[in-house]
This record gives sequence, C-alpha cells and structure tokens, in this order.
Amino acid sequence: RVEEIIFTKGATESINLVAATYGQSFKKGDEIIISAMEHHANIVPWQQLCERQGCVLKVVPFDEEGAFDFIKYEQHLSNKTKMVAVTHCSNVLGSINPVRSIVEKAHQYGAKVLLDGAQAISHMPVDVQALGCDFYCFSGHKMYGPTGIGILYGRYDLLKAMPPYQTGGDMIETVTFEKTTFALPPARFEAGTPPIVEIIGLGEAVSYIQTVGYQAISDQEQALFNYASAKLRDLDGITIYGTHPHKVALISFNIDGVHAHDAGTIFDEMGVAIRVGHHCAQPIMIHYNIPATIRVSMSFYNTIAEIDQFIAGVKKVKEFFS
Repeated sequence: RVEEIIFTKGATESINLVAATYGQSFKKGDEIIISAMEHHANIVPWQQLCERQGCVLKVVPFDEEGAFDFIKYEQHLSNKTKMVAVTHCSNVLGSINPVRSIVEKAHQYGAKVLLDGAQAISHMPVDVQALGCDFYCFSGHKMYGPTGIGILYGRYDLLKAMPPYQTGGDMIETVTFEKTTFALPPARFEAGTPPIVEIIGLGEAVSYIQTVGYQAISDQEQALFNYASAKLRDLDGITIYGTHPHKVALISFNIDGVHAHDAGTIFDEMGVAIRVGHHCAQPIMIHYNIPATIRVSMSFYNTIAEIDQFIAGVKKVKEFFS
C-alpha cells in the first residue's frame, strides 16, 4: 500500500530512520543481529543505537565463499533479539543472502527484520510481501535513477506506532504552542519540502527497469559475469573474493603485488570504470586481511567488448608492476 512507502535521501537515511525511531523502544540487554558483510550504513546506526540504549550487537560471520552462516545466525537468535538487519546482497562479495529464510527464522522469535536492498534492487525483482520483511530500503541511484533519493518500505502497523524522525513542515496534523500532533505515515516521516525532481526521476528509472524487464537484465548480466569470471581465472596472480554460486554480477579481486588504488589509476587512464577501496565495508577487508579490493560491476547495458577492455586493463596492470 502506498502508505507504507517513505521517500528518503537513500538507503543510509532509511536505516538511520528505523534505528532512531523504531529503536527508541529497545531496552538495555536487547539484541540486534547484523552480518559481517554489511555496508557501514547498516553497521554504524545499530552501533550508535546500542550505545544509546545499552543493546547488544551480534554479528553473523560468512564463510570463505562469502555465504551467510545460517547455523551461526540461528545460534544468535533468542527471545532477546529485537531486530535483524542484513543486506539482501553484499556490495563487495556479491553474495545473495537467503533473506526469506532469515526473515522466517527471526519472526519465530518475535524479532523484526530490515533488509538493505541497495545492491539488489537493480538486479532482481523484490516483493516485500513474499519476503515477509518488516522494513526494506534502497537508493535510487542504484537503479539508474538520480542521487539523493531512496525508499523505505515499512509495515504500516509499525510505521504508525513509530515517532517522527525529523520534524517541521508537512509532517504535522496540528500545531499549537501547547502541543503538536503528527500526521499518519508516510507524511509523518517526510518533513519539509520533498525532493520533487528526484522523486520524478526515480519514477522514470522504475518505469525504465520495468520496460526492459528483470529477466532480460538478469540474463545479460549473468552472461557478462560468466565471461568476465572465466577470463579472470585464466590469468595468474589473481585472487577473487566471494565465490558463492548465488551472487549478482560483480567481482571483487586483487592482483598479486599490486595495491588496488595503483591498479585503479591504470584502469582510469584506459577509460575502464571500476571501483577500488574498502567499499564502505571495512570488516570484510579485515576478514581477508587486505586493505582494499578492485571491484568490477556489470550491468545489462555493458557488452562483451567492454569486458575484453577490462581484461586488457588487468593484463596492463600486471605487466606494469611485474
């Protein structure tokens, strides 16, 4: 229902909103579960909440393939668990997490579940009713839309009980100097002038994806991913991080003896747009004992020729530093 859709600045603000408002009811000793593969935006807000409320943060590890450790997750769950906040798929490893099973198991303990869908929304259809999650969020720029706009989905009964995140214009019912009452969701969480242009742009991006179709997107991305993976594995001195068979079309890797940032400079000079760094996921870097990775991400508009240019870039980096 439309009342369950809140416009935010992006996934980061959406998670902060839930942590700051729904999290107000958490008490000392309550537990929050996240995974070790989270983006900082789905770590730090919960850490801050734990510091304010005296809650306990529990972290589910991942294995060497990059798979969510479901057995450890089940061991972490208890009647003290109030929130499970996990990424739908990792922005570094590409792993698609078993989110429906995660939700089902959490609900057995009365816990609520927030799914960070920033990395999933452009690659696969998302049905929040089928997933059963309580909150779902994503950023518009991850689905070819503008920056500075995102969506928070929340179950209406939860949103209606949550206090406002920001206050000001358009989120009120009545204001007097004695008392202010607040509008029903979603207006309660959309204080001030809305980002009108960005919202229109996001709507066009959604329409564009629906026109292309997720099946066509998936087919093209998977073909590119398979081709790129095979080409990379043919090269010596390449370490790939995240080899889980169920993943989106991205590859994080390093070249032996080469810092990711140095490699990035050469790729940039060749006009190959890759990403280097810790990708706002420093705990993953700590897990592998590395400072950074090179990440190549494929979208349906990419081509085999572009993958060949990328592989040529890898070879050029290897030659330059050999």
